[in-house]
Amino acid sequence: MNLTKALNRNSSIYFLVYFLLALWAFWPTYFSNPLRPVGSVIHVHGILMTIWCLMLISQALLIRLNKRKLHRLIGRLSYGLVPLLLISGVRAVHLSVTRLPEDFPYDNYYVEFGHMFNALVVFGILYGLAIRFRKDPATHARYMICTLFPAFTPVFSRIIFFNFESVLPSLPAMNGVPWIQLIGFGLADTILLILCILDWKKRRTLHGFPIAFMIILVYHISDFLLFRFDIWQQFVDWVMGLPLS
Repeated sequence: MNLTKALNRNSSIYFLVYFLLALWAFWPTYFSNPLRPVGSVIHVHGILMTIWCLMLISQALLIRLNKRKLHRLIGRLSYGLVPLLLISGVRAVHLSVTRLPEDFPYDNYYVEFGHMFNALVVFGILYGLAIRFRKDPATHARYMICTLFPAFTPVFSRIIFFNFESVLPSLPAMNGVPWIQLIGFGLADTILLILCILDWKKRRTLHGFPIAFMIILVYHISDFLLFRFDIWQQFVDWVMGLPLS
């Protein structure tokens, strides 16, 4: 199996499927009524994430149609879009954590911040690697695809919560709160591991899916560890003390 050809041919479909899943996930709380008063921070982040998903779909489609010059031109727009997306993401995390109930368990507070904030960090790293290897189309494409994996948790957590609530009691819990993010973590790790195995047979390089898998895995493991450390709690408290929302 030539994975590079398969990715070039089908990436636009993968991105479209992910975008449709994201619409499904955020439909109850946002897309069903985008004018609801959720705050400008959430609106800006939602718009920027929508633009990012549409950009990924169009960029993959342009590669399939061999429109590489237009692909590079649109790609340069991401140099401005991604920093804005990251800034809006941090502000959205700040606002979301601020809105947690007052009786939200102490440890869960730091976990909730961590898996949202660290997802943005990992997204930024994977995007940076994609740009670093922009002159190597095969590696560039792999890292661009991997920018989706940090967002598996918010998408699949919401799909499960709003549509398959009966699954929640079977999940491990901390202080009574189910670790629903385990579903997104498990899907991301499984898909990436399969891609690593398929890719290694042909390319024999760590760049691309293997490195992305290691980065994602560190992020997922950190979700279960960071909240235990005082230095992390101090960092979270510092960020939450900033006037970002």
